[in-house]
Amino acid sequence: METYKLTRKNMADLLMALSGQFSRSPQEVLVDAWGTCDPSQGMPPILVKVLDSPVGNTGFSLNEIVSLGNQIEFTNFPQSTVQNWVKRDVKELIGSPLHGKKYTMAQAAMLFIVEDLKGSLDFESIRGVLTLVFNNIEDRHDDIINPIELYSAYASVFDRIHHHALPTATATGDTSVNEAIDQFIQEECRSLLPSLQDVTEEDLTVVWNVLIVAAMTVQSAYYQATAKNYVKTALDLRRTVDLPDQ
Repeated sequence: METYKLTRKNMADLLMALSGQFSRSPQEVLVDAWGTCDPSQGMPPILVKVLDSPVGNTGFSLNEIVSLGNQIEFTNFPQSTVQNWVKRDVKELIGSPLHGKKYTMAQAAMLFIVEDLKGSLDFESIRGVLTLVFNNIEDRHDDIINPIELYSAYASVFDRIHHHALPTATATGDTSVNEAIDQFIQEECRSLLPSLQDVTEEDLTVVWNVLIVAAMTVQSAYYQATAKNYVKTALDLRRTVDLPDQ
């Protein structure tokens, strides 16, 4: 059966579509991602359920957030781990469910952001970074940038790196590949800043740095996932070599 995975940009678009803040419907987002949104084609149950949710009035249980998060490429979302996050590690950032007994899409986006950051940062650093841009957890209007916008922004940067052709190099001949990637991420993050409304120059600098941190942690997750694939391939090859002749 085909494995259905979403890029982070796909997921950000889906959250925005479900919240009614996007020009496309949730169904159109999934068609863009896979070419279909037909449940009979083996689509994961969580996404079938999401497509039946009312646009603009959708909440998620923690189990649903975990199931949704595990559809994102290069992501591992254990249920017990996420429960510890909301009870202890990032309780002050996530808060209690704000959509009745369910979590809002902004809270889901926050958990996806935490999952990305934890690959490279400890929880003290994660809390420090995110409180630079997020304020009152019960009122998203006083945030410098809301969680879904932040998630969508750095997801688009990673999407440029991972899902598009290699851009024309702008670095000098003495620049290493790592430095070139660093510069590319910085430039892409900076290019997103003009789209932010009513944000001071000082706050734009804060957002720029947070975007760079998030984009680089996702890039790190990609390298880790790729390294694991090479380990698996190497071990499989070794087992093949070690098989006795039949």
